[in-house]
Amino acid sequence: MNLLLDDYYQQLGIYHWQRRRISSLNVSTETPADWSALQQRVASCTNCCLHQTRTQTVFGVGNRSADVMFIGEAPGFHEDQEGEPFVGRAGQLLTAMIKTIGFERSQVYIANILKCRPPNNRDPQPEEVLSCTPYLDQQICLIHPKLLIAVGRIAAHHLLKTKSSLESLRNKVHTYSEKTIPLIVTYHPAYLLRNPIDKKKAYLDLQFIQRTIASFS
Repeated sequence: MNLLLDDYYQQLGIYHWQRRRISSLNVSTETPADWSALQQRVASCTNCCLHQTRTQTVFGVGNRSADVMFIGEAPGFHEDQEGEPFVGRAGQLLTAMIKTIGFERSQVYIANILKCRPPNNRDPQPEEVLSCTPYLDQQICLIHPKLLIAVGRIAAHHLLKTKSSLESLRNKVHTYSEKTIPLIVTYHPAYLLRNPIDKKKAYLDLQFIQRTIASFS
């Protein structure tokens, strides 16, 4: 573990998380030809009112042939400024979580359900989710991941079409839509920063994710 990440773990009170490589998943660097057109459609989208207040769209980042895809709810202030999902302190923690399951951030794909920031970081509205979900579905179809990870309660609710508590959704393998892609739910890193008492539960989630990935081999 490098010094910067070690220091960051200690600041969060995490001393026992270990990064391990998982050899069962091969990472491809091939990029589908349709990505450019999809990204352009997202960048020019005016399907809901969020285009009026965004600085820029936040399309997604990472390996476009990844086996594992992380999905959050929506961009925040820093994401809206930088055009990349999960930056700032929450992004640093997500990167550490990704390393814990044996990957670099560049080896997975990270996206949000919404591609534009809701004003004042409010929860996504149903009509906004309805407008953006087709873009996310196209990303999932292009990536064809082996595993989806819903990051946080709101993302889990929209992806699984449920109102069940996050606690009841954790430590289970769900399926996403008719695509029947395995999906696991875990905590949002911003929530963990506000509620460090649940870091140990998040670590158990990461162990469950590791075991699930290993079962694909």
